[in-house]
Amino acid sequence: MKEKIAYLFENWKTVPNLMSFIRILLIPVFAVLFYKGHIVAAVIVLAISGLSDLFDGKIARKFNQVSNLGKILDPVADKLTIFTIALILFLKFHAAENHTLNIFSWVFLLFIAKDLVMVVGGAFMIAMDMRPGAAEIYGKAATVAFYVVMLLIMAFGPEVGAFNSVFTLPDTVMMVCVVIALIMTFLAFASYMPEVYRQFSERFKWGKYKEDKNESVKK
Repeated sequence: MKEKIAYLFENWKTVPNLMSFIRILLIPVFAVLFYKGHIVAAVIVLAISGLSDLFDGKIARKFNQVSNLGKILDPVADKLTIFTIALILFLKFHAAENHTLNIFSWVFLLFIAKDLVMVVGGAFMIAMDMRPGAAEIYGKAATVAFYVVMLLIMAFGPEVGAFNSVFTLPDTVMMVCVVIALIMTFLAFASYMPEVYRQFSERFKWGKYKEDKNESVKK
């Protein structure tokens, strides 16, 4: 256990890790602001969080500050943020006066379900001495799409938008944007599966078992 912890915190004092810590700390700030009705301030906090997520990976690669902790901390910050946003919008839309929004609110639970599966699966892999895959281009693109769509909803969404007195997204447009973000999220989820399968194959010798079985059949 000590070796695992030492490995995890090797060269962990980096700017990208600090940015990930800040993103995690911004989550309750965003939630409280939104809950208290300070929607504009909540949108600003979410925008700052999204920008930090966009640039922390670039900084890590450009300045050679990629760390073992960062590979875990960055997706954890993403998932906690997505979970919080999706839960808040589910509650807001579920309590909306617009019946269409009431029905559509359940879509946000799919974002939560996907992240719960990834968190539980990632924890299981770590417990089995395997490493969850780092965020690939599909994962980052899905996260960017999620942030953009959620910012649009919080700025101009029906009944919840901070600036919907100036302009309100039509229900249909808003729902299409959310569904696109959801599709991208599940495509990104699917992109992790080949690496997960590879690690489980090596860990449990699935491929070797198949080869041995085929050889026995031939004999």
